[in-house]
Amino acid sequence: MLSKYYHKRNWVRSLAVAISASAIGFATMAQAADPVGDREFLPAGAKLEKLVDGNAHDLIFAEGPVVTCDNRVLWSDITFSSAPRAPNGEIRAGNIMEYNIRTKEVSVFRSPSGMSNGLRIDLDCNLLAAEGADYGGQRLTRTVMKTGRATIVTATYNGRKYNALNDIAIDSKGRIYFSDPRYLGFEPVEQPGFAVYRVDPDHSVHRIITDAGKTNGVAICPDEKHIFVVSNDNGGLDFQGLDKGQGFYKGPMHLAMYDLDSMGNATNRQIIVDYYPEDGPDGLVCDSDGDLWVAVRDATRPGIYAYRVENGKGVEKAYIPTTIPTNVHFARGNSTYLYITADNSLYGIRTNKKGHHLQ
Repeated sequence: MLSKYYHKRNWVRSLAVAISASAIGFATMAQAADPVGDREFLPAGAKLEKLVDGNAHDLIFAEGPVVTCDNRVLWSDITFSSAPRAPNGEIRAGNIMEYNIRTKEVSVFRSPSGMSNGLRIDLDCNLLAAEGADYGGQRLTRTVMKTGRATIVTATYNGRKYNALNDIAIDSKGRIYFSDPRYLGFEPVEQPGFAVYRVDPDHSVHRIITDAGKTNGVAICPDEKHIFVVSNDNGGLDFQGLDKGQGFYKGPMHLAMYDLDSMGNATNRQIIVDYYPEDGPDGLVCDSDGDLWVAVRDATRPGIYAYRVENGKGVEKAYIPTTIPTNVHFARGNSTYLYITADNSLYGIRTNKKGHHLQ
């Protein structure tokens, strides 16, 4: 279906529809509404700002915003093999984009990106990238920010390639957690299911969660006693392969919380928010108080939801309407600014919360 859309702006809009089963028009509705919520979470008069217009910069699909230790904003531009071709007719190779907070300039940080999705900054201020399928690396990479050189953290488990890495979290011991679902790509699926993995400092890899559904966003709370995992199950392995008018049978759409022990093992799943039959979240992040900011793709009410976990349930405390969102990340230091990726653009909003950063 998606290959039938040749006009880029229509293609991006159609992509959001295909991923989230939404209808065109919800984006306009979301943009017209104002953020609302508890003053502990949002200041009075908080407004969403469009920082980077993806159409103006020839971008396709924004994901995985992260703020570096020297205060640059990076995010993934996922270009999809079914997207409109590059001007010379070749398939676009994916980009990691950069936004200069001071000058407002936009540039390419790295291309090709390995079809990166989620990005994180490790304890040494280097960049971790979850690379997906569809001509991507299907691996976890680390880029040394001082030199630009990249290494492969892990590319296989039990001798088999990952499905399509999606999102990343880290803990204070330097352990890396990543999700491995699959939404698109022609490559063979070699893992037995969708999971969350942990990479320890000794480079050993452990599959720690297999019962979370179609794993997507992951986050670890500041006290590191819980890990949060999204299931966003669209029911298929490659939405680009559908014909016009076809769709998948939707699976679990929820946000789950697991107990996390001192060794990095996850147990005791609790569903803290269930979004079914609407679409569930994508990425999420914790603030310094342990509250959650979640990019929810529910087409009837898309946006960023702030939750506090009370009695094992996620209680909504604030809502920021957006077009169909993908991920969120807080600025560093004393800033309360929240960066948001939605459709093919980068947004930001002032909150009353500071982000949780380990560096």
